[in-house]
Amino acid sequence: MTARTGTTAPEMLRLDGVSVRFGAPGAQPALDAVDLDVAAQEIVCVLGPSGSGKSTLLRVVAGLQHVDQGAVLLEGRDQTGVPTHRRGVGLMFQDHQLFPQRDVAGNVGFGLRMRRTNRTDQERTVARLLDLVGLPGAQGRAVASLSGGEQQRVALARALAPSPRLLMLDEPLGQLDRGLRERLVVELRRLFRELGMTVLAVTHDQGEAFALADRVVVMRDGKIAQTGTPLEVWQRPASAFVARFLGFDNVVEATVQGASAATPWGKVPVPDGTPDGSCRLLVRPAGVRLTSAADGLPCTIAARTFRGTHVALLLQPAGGPQIEAACPLHQAPETGDRVGISFAAEDVVVLDDDTAE
Repeated sequence: MTARTGTTAPEMLRLDGVSVRFGAPGAQPALDAVDLDVAAQEIVCVLGPSGSGKSTLLRVVAGLQHVDQGAVLLEGRDQTGVPTHRRGVGLMFQDHQLFPQRDVAGNVGFGLRMRRTNRTDQERTVARLLDLVGLPGAQGRAVASLSGGEQQRVALARALAPSPRLLMLDEPLGQLDRGLRERLVVELRRLFRELGMTVLAVTHDQGEAFALADRVVVMRDGKIAQTGTPLEVWQRPASAFVARFLGFDNVVEATVQGASAATPWGKVPVPDGTPDGSCRLLVRPAGVRLTSAADGLPCTIAARTFRGTHVALLLQPAGGPQIEAACPLHQAPETGDRVGISFAAEDVVVLDDDTAE
């Protein structure tokens, strides 16, 4: 599957039919004929479960992994045989990989020293970057004295110091607690916009990816399962695999006829223009509407979970699988209550066929 930007911005990165194979011949490729474009100043986040190929993709672009087939191009130039240190890319890993024997300035300025940048310019760049990442005056601090969030900022400043044409992030916030991740991801997006950076990041956390990215790429078994803006992917997952990966469990087999589909939950309305025939449907939890038991599909509240802005209800109909609904806090019934449900067509998604189940 090809993932194209659909934008007029200059192209920074292109993967053309890239395949990587590990192990015995005939084994599932780690990357399987992947096509991907990233435009200049675009932020692209690659999502997927463990083993989907997302980290291998990053290593291929960095020159840390041999390609069995296909090509990697940066600004139109084939990178075959070009070593990592000559690709002009920046790398930031989950564990930061800071040098414990060096202070903050020594870490941030490492790439500049390797380029033999003069001392005055090194000091000026280090000071500017530490200001930019919210650590002004931290040059002399020991790495061991830094919190996890501060180490993450130092690692980012170090990756930015050589002015890479492409910045790559491998689970950059994975070791931080959720509250800190949520604050830092907003800061990172602002910073990348301010610097005009082109960013390719991999993560397993969809919330992090959707907050950071201009475009999300979902991978499965070494292939691209879907690509689009965060809103497109969230509102219209392309397949049962993508829907379930995003946390949507209301996926059922269905047979469409006219304006509705026959499902284990009875008749469910479908979007205008849906062709007749067999398919899979996703009913987003927001599209499951509570009614009286007499007016809709009768269900029992099997469980309820407080989610901050709403209550997630797990409903058990008399026949058919359980179904999740999202309910406003003040309207949420109690576990064991009997209710009815109906469905809103605008929250029903017809999924592409796949073999996720």
